Amino acid sequence: MSSGKILVAQGGGPTAVINQSLVGVVLEARRHHGIQRVYGARHGVRGIVDEDFVDLTRETSQNLERVAATPAAALGSTRDKPDLAYCREMFKVLKAHAIGHFFNIGGNDSSDTVRIVAEQAQAAGYPLRCIHIPKTIDNDLVLNDHTPGFPSAARFVAQAFAGANLDNAALPGVYVGVVMGRHAGFLTAASALSRKYPDDGPHLIYLPERVFTVDQFLADVKAVHERLGRCVVAVSEGIHDAAGQPILAQLSKRNANDATKDLERDAHGNVQLSGSGALADRLCDQIKASLGIQRVRGDTFGYLQRSFLGCVSDVDQREAREVGEKAVQYAMWGRHGELRDGSVAIQRSGAYAADYTLLPLAAVAGKTRTMEDHFISASGTDVTDAFRLYLRPLLGSGMPEPFRLRPSPVPRLLRL
Repeated sequence: MSSGKILVAQGGGPTAVINQSLVGVVLEARRHHGIQRVYGARHGVRGIVDEDFVDLTRETSQNLERVAATPAAALGSTRDKPDLAYCREMFKVLKAHAIGHFFNIGGNDSSDTVRIVAEQAQAAGYPLRCIHIPKTIDNDLVLNDHTPGFPSAARFVAQAFAGANLDNAALPGVYVGVVMGRHAGFLTAASALSRKYPDDGPHLIYLPERVFTVDQFLADVKAVHERLGRCVVAVSEGIHDAAGQPILAQLSKRNANDATKDLERDAHGNVQLSGSGALADRLCDQIKASLGIQRVRGDTFGYLQRSFLGCVSDVDQREAREVGEKAVQYAMWGRHGELRDGSVAIQRSGAYAADYTLLPLAAVAGKTRTMEDHFISASGTDVTDAFRLYLRPLLGSGMPEPFRLRPSPVPRLLRL
């Protein structure tokens, strides 16, 4: 059996460039004569189970291009994490609609969904080709140099910390910015690219790849503040103690007015880290109470970093489009002996160029990449030059650059 219908879905957290991948799939599919219809599932895999499809074949190329340049997920997304039973229901719908190719744009969970659906199709003898298209601002897909969505989010983080540093220099004190990342610290580490001058912040960077202790944190902040008269701190929401417990939960225990049971948790029982300013507030409270510094401010970047309009890396846009195009090409032009199903991955070559390959789904699905040791400084509170060299080409062109006055002091006449 051969089908001329393809289905594409978007899953997980939206990004600034996920629609580039969607449009890449649609426009590339239109070039292949065997494709009769391109369907989109509304709100990710939930839309497949609910048979909630839209016909993307009817979209104009002009409108698709405008959607491609728009952040967030045009089809809508979902946080559903399908198990075997869920995927079996998905497969029933795909088979009923005679879908021949299934493309799922997303991160770790999305890749695992594709793997399970592909296995179901093979077991049933149904000729379905399943391709996972990478997307995640966390940059935590294994065997990928980087993932679409991360460069634009990193660009936002770098620019935001550049602005926070300028603000902190004008009105000195301590500033704490909390960045997304439960297990991988790539996005928080991007704050280091905001520095231009030797005394620029962030002066301290805390990543989930290293154990965090509140006492050492306070000692670090005190040392920087005594040296510079101010301190800018970048903190990953996923910082944890030696037992792996989120610091947010630990700090809540310290506060007599709070209890860990009051912390919001997700469907899997994990402490909800995103969408709350609790960690920044509690860290700031510790600084005020323990160090006696009065001007202490904290922000949680939250959802701002994912789909910020007007702060998009042109490199990210281009590569997000290409992974969508390559997914269709792998699905349509795959030959005997090559992978039938797989996950598209970005590989780096030369000074900087992106190549694309198709990896086995089992090599990527459900696995999490964390920052490599050579990207993290020996102190554990900064990144290395290797990380800066890794990230800089991904941020794209036109990064704004701050400048300082070169003051020429005027001699005092009254206060000698």
